[in-house]
Amino acid sequence: MVKLLFLSHCPSPNTKALRDACLTGIQHPEINNIEVTSCDYLSASAEDLMACDGIILGTTENFGYMAGLMKDFFERIYYPCLEKTQALPCALYIRAGLDGEGSKVAIGKILTGLKWKLVQETLILHGEYQKSFEDDVKELGMNFAAGLEAGIY
Repeated sequence: MVKLLFLSHCPSPNTKALRDACLTGIQHPEINNIEVTSCDYLSASAEDLMACDGIILGTTENFGYMAGLMKDFFERIYYPCLEKTQALPCALYIRAGLDGEGSKVAIGKILTGLKWKLVQETLILHGEYQKSFEDDVKELGMNFAAGLEAGIY
């Protein structure tokens, strides 16, 4: 069984819908060998991270930057996981009211420092909320889970 950790920040009904859509994609009926743990950044620990084979990160853009709880998570796990999670495959989506670029750059620097492997292009969902964002996040979750299950990453 392949273990996928999915962390998301969901301060609104729209971001909860994105989380649920991503979980729907991860749990696609043709993907059978995935055990998913889904929680928020405050609940996640270094132990959760070290036990997974891949991770999906979801965040809001706040003031042109990642959610504070996501930053807190990275600060808590950085040193305990630095040597133990190198080359961890990951995917990222950002729900951005602006352009999402500040968040993408900041998170990219942290992922580089951790030596994780971003295996899909970062999905930035910017502007007014659109129902199609849910389809985009569902596809991200499905593609990541399928690739992880197949051993592509």
